[in-house]
Amino acid sequence: MQLIHTVAELRARLASEKAVAFVPTMGNLHEGHIELVRLARSRGSCVVVSIFVNPLQFGPNEDFDKYPRTLEADCEKLQGLADVVFAPAVTDMYPEQQTLFVEPPPIASELCGEFRPGHFRGVATVVLKLFNQVQPQVAVFGKKDYQQLAIIRSMVTQFNLPILIVGAETTRAADGLALSSRNQYLSAEERTEAAFLSQILSGMGETLKGGAVGYVAREREAAAALAKRGWQVEYVSVRKQADLGVPGEAERRLVILVAARLGKTRLIDNIEVCL
Repeated sequence: MQLIHTVAELRARLASEKAVAFVPTMGNLHEGHIELVRLARSRGSCVVVSIFVNPLQFGPNEDFDKYPRTLEADCEKLQGLADVVFAPAVTDMYPEQQTLFVEPPPIASELCGEFRPGHFRGVATVVLKLFNQVQPQVAVFGKKDYQQLAIIRSMVTQFNLPILIVGAETTRAADGLALSSRNQYLSAEERTEAAFLSQILSGMGETLKGGAVGYVAREREAAAALAKRGWQVEYVSVRKQADLGVPGEAERRLVILVAARLGKTRLIDNIEVCL
């Protein structure tokens, strides 16, 4: 495995590769990330993992400065799985002040975008830069960040990028909690309670499969159940899998998305439901 820090060195290393599978990350890797890398290995002969904490996607009151930088430990976890780890400095990713941005679709201002304005513009911009640098044939993203995955798919389609986007299933702990770098911020008591997030999604999914109609009422019920247990709910929302639009009653492929804070930790999760 080769650790590369500059764009020039990366391009030289990948110049002769014909089947690059790419996994972009911000590091602080856990088993969910490793599953993405394993999936990438099955899709390409050369696996590239980027590790870059992107300042463009953090708001002024978010945890950019506190976000864990664990490059050495991350590289140890990637031994035998990745061929290249690309860990650029901010000055390599942004050699001058970034004044050109990818403007994401309107859905970027809903759901998480309502509470993190500008977040998806920063995500889309850095991912496009990474795609230009790595030039992969395949890129793997986790479904846990469902809205991000939808926006990246749209960007690839609208910009005619020759990249296959693969969505990987969410990796979960034994109690159902979706693995996330932010789980480490939870206290022991909060970590036990955090499993309720996936339970509320599963229960809501079964309710919908049972023929319940009135998505807004189901959303309110789930939000109330979380709030009763001390969660600060940002949203619980039933959307279409295809484009995250608001579904009609005839829609059969749905996704339920939730974002809520437990103490100081913001958690997101989702579950796909086919009626």
